[in-house]
Amino acid sequence: MSQFPPVTDPCPRIDLAVADGADRLAALRSTLVSQGDMVSPAGRQRTIDVFGEPLSPRQVVERICHDVHERGAAALLDYTRRIDGVDLPADRLIVTADELRLAHGRVEPAFLAAVRRVRTRVERFQRALLSTDVEVRLDGGGALRQRYLPLDRVGVCVPGGAAAYPSTLLMTVVPARVAGVREIVVVAPPTRFGSENDHVLATCHELGVTKVVRAGGAQAVAALAYGVEGLPRVDMIVGPGNLFVALAKQHVFGTVAIDSIAGPSEIVVVADETGSPDAIAADMLAQAEHSPGSAILLTASASLADAVRAALARRLEHLERADLIRDSLRRFGAIVVTRSDAESSRLADELATEHLSIDTRDPEATLASIRHAGAVFLGPHSPVAAGDYAAGPSHVLPTGGTARFAAGLTANHFLRGGSVIRLASADLAELADDIRLLADTEGLTAHRQSVEARDRRS
Repeated sequence: MSQFPPVTDPCPRIDLAVADGADRLAALRSTLVSQGDMVSPAGRQRTIDVFGEPLSPRQVVERICHDVHERGAAALLDYTRRIDGVDLPADRLIVTADELRLAHGRVEPAFLAAVRRVRTRVERFQRALLSTDVEVRLDGGGALRQRYLPLDRVGVCVPGGAAAYPSTLLMTVVPARVAGVREIVVVAPPTRFGSENDHVLATCHELGVTKVVRAGGAQAVAALAYGVEGLPRVDMIVGPGNLFVALAKQHVFGTVAIDSIAGPSEIVVVADETGSPDAIAADMLAQAEHSPGSAILLTASASLADAVRAALARRLEHLERADLIRDSLRRFGAIVVTRSDAESSRLADELATEHLSIDTRDPEATLASIRHAGAVFLGPHSPVAAGDYAAGPSHVLPTGGTARFAAGLTANHFLRGGSVIRLASADLAELADDIRLLADTEGLTAHRQSVEARDRRS
């Protein structure tokens, strides 16, 4: 029997030793991968208001991207008016240098000092892992080289719906700067949390961003990908956003590079009986706070599960976004009681989550059995918020199980690698017979002749 008094259950509990436990966990897992067509009743009505018909999110994105591609800035401004409710004159689309400077002057010195400290931490980490040119010398006197060059132009999407996110700028712009990207364009909706927010604009100014566009959503992604008047197309688009931003990035991929197609934020906590209930609950609530946000605890300890449940209920009473957090926990959260610590690790590996927090007796040993996660946080003193804001690695991470094959954003994403081959006569002579054989096997005689034209033995 639980040692804790009854509380209003803040988060579903799934016991894998119970008959329906595996089915309930499977049903939860299916909700963590966005299918691109899920929308609330209010969202459906909003689509009808804007477009005059009940389009799916994918259809909305396809229409917006097509219109921006065909009509340029006129379509961008039109959708800003229809979707964001802001009638923006064309000459107000780009934030001016004076506006950036004035915003920088209005924010608190303590905020700017924090931005500088975080920038230094992110720069230090990103520089340490930056790829550098590699050269392999050949016996005949030639060389093979892999060189890395930064992309010319990158677009950064900054959300501006429910909160302001200067942290997104630090976690995207700084790695791009470390890579050597020459021009960075920031897009943010013209809202009090977006491109009208002093903290967002001040951070742009502090990081040397000189072009900020008052636009968000799918229309901003399309403008970055295709280019509009006064805004040339970029080479890559990075940064988070809502479902429509994610689908728009998917739509334009191939025209430009993208970092990922991100879904709601998520955390999986793996804990044993030594875990801290209060710390675990705090991390789960922090991710659910994104609303939507997924938070799952995997533990073989029933007593820890009860303690975390009580800590969640207790902490919820003092949070400003408690109602939104409760909804996230109800729909996308769970306290899962597994049958063993090994099963907890196996399930965490299968979930391949964005954030993996390990609070066990030996976190490193637990991690050794888990391959798939976007970012891992070990031990009781490593909250996920440290990665979100200040530690150094970017908080732009794979979601929805894609950590099985994808990785978090780094400075290397902004580099374009390419090979350079310089053969001496002796090097070509050494390769020639193999090239002839393979070219003949594939029936590509012109390939063979291109070698023979240079091989002095022919």
